[in-house]
Amino acid sequence: MPVYGVAAAWILYAIFFPLYKTHHFIILICLGVLAYVALSAVFRGTTEHVEIPEEPERSGDEKIDALLAEGEQAVKEIRQIRDMIPDEALRVKIDEIASVTDSIFKDLLTDPDDYPQVKRFATFYLPTTIKLLHTYDRFGKSGAEGEHTTGTMDRIDAALDTILVSYKRFFDSLFLNQALDIETDIRVLESMLKNDF
Repeated sequence: MPVYGVAAAWILYAIFFPLYKTHHFIILICLGVLAYVALSAVFRGTTEHVEIPEEPERSGDEKIDALLAEGEQAVKEIRQIRDMIPDEALRVKIDEIASVTDSIFKDLLTDPDDYPQVKRFATFYLPTTIKLLHTYDRFGKSGAEGEHTTGTMDRIDAALDTILVSYKRFFDSLFLNQALDIETDIRVLESMLKNDF
């Protein structure tokens, strides 16, 4: 509206007043600024910020992209379960598991050779972890405080500590090949430097 108001003010001025001297144009500009300021105060616009969802990263290789999509879904499911669990300490642990899991899958973008290890991780270890989390959530919602329910929940809680440590070790092991390649490059470079200098 302020822009339309400026246009209307200029048109009306041009119809009723002359525009052949410099001061006429200065008056026209001042009138436009006044119209814009007045209408901006009356017609306050609203700015709506819309978050554009991030496009998932892809490698271009179908089987790797399928595994990445599987990983994204698993991480999303883990975080949904985390949001349903009231125990804050356990939520932190689950969030860390989700974060390490996400890092494991994203490693495929930088090192596609890790596909067999990550596929094994996604096939064997991750489904069991998600099943344990679902079981913990289901038992927690049941409200039962029997020996079996509480004992199972305690065992799952303790198992999550082991799972987290194992996931971190697995993620670290994905860098073994890269570390060996770098070590080899360093040895070759050192050898060349000794021979040349």
